[in-house]
Amino acid sequence: MYGFEALTFNIHGGFLEAIVRGHRAGLLTTADYNNLCQCETLDDIKMHLSATEYGPYLQNEPSPLHTTTIVEKCTLKLVDDYKNMLCQATEPLSTFLEYITYGHMIDNVVLIVTGTLHERDVQELLEKCHPLGMFDSIATLAVAQNMRELYRLVLVDTPLAPYFSECITSEDLDDMNIEIMRNTLYKAYLEDFYRFCQKLGGATAEIMSDLLAFEADRRAVNITINSIGTELTRDDRRKLYSNFGLLYPYGHEELAICEDIDQVRAVMEKYPPYQSIFAKLSYGESQMLDKAFYEEEVKRLCLAFEQQFHYAVFFAYMRLREQEIRNLMWISECVAQNQKSRVHDSVVFIF
Repeated sequence: MYGFEALTFNIHGGFLEAIVRGHRAGLLTTADYNNLCQCETLDDIKMHLSATEYGPYLQNEPSPLHTTTIVEKCTLKLVDDYKNMLCQATEPLSTFLEYITYGHMIDNVVLIVTGTLHERDVQELLEKCHPLGMFDSIATLAVAQNMRELYRLVLVDTPLAPYFSECITSEDLDDMNIEIMRNTLYKAYLEDFYRFCQKLGGATAEIMSDLLAFEADRRAVNITINSIGTELTRDDRRKLYSNFGLLYPYGHEELAICEDIDQVRAVMEKYPPYQSIFAKLSYGESQMLDKAFYEEEVKRLCLAFEQQFHYAVFFAYMRLREQEIRNLMWISECVAQNQKSRVHDSVVFIF
């Protein structure tokens, strides 16, 4: 649904939209995945990838290869694409692109804080951080003992600062508090991103609303399933759900009181878009839920490319590339551990 953006969009956004659509054409196809699934060694995978956009990133890697090397180099391709687009973007697209990385920043903060809690080496943790979520003072996260210190010493100068207002407490950091912190930050981030997209209006607002609402609903389901059998109260659980999405507000009320996976399923089957996801699962099963959600997400992301003159294509491309890297990691792990019979279990085909 277009307003008048078709008149002016190409002045600032036309070139980059063409670039991102070109990048999308370089994503791996079903034929590529079928070839990769036949590989016997990681060197075979490298050989197949040499004909794709990942070729230049892997060509100088010596044998024997490791899964982490393949994932690292493929992530480098994603980072290069992102930086290239960001440095050519003007407002409001540059702010939109920055919003895409805030999720990785939250994951990095949680990774460092959790690792420090378990007395892991900070340097080792920094190597595991996602490059899109890095910021200048990330290494000093290790000194914080509670949320208040974490905010005051480190995060006050980062884009995550506004999201911390809801989770500043003086309680010491432990595994439970850290997970609550992650979900509270994600809730604030998704709501902020949603408001920003609404402000942009037009096709961007329409398509991004759908994609972010799906993300919010998926997080609500995951929070519910992961908190079953823990000491998290119903009210605490409800506070972690985002205040938008298809499930908001009545679905959230029902999810908050669920006691097992089948009750979650009963709630979700009332919503037609999610019926097909839960139809793929047998009763009492939640292991394949992640894959079912990923498949639905990929479908929605691909549809974002069907319209023009909007920013959702940048979000969709980044997410599809991240899914592709997850696929490559799974295939590489299966090949490296000689578990080729399980190679199709977690691969989500994109095209």
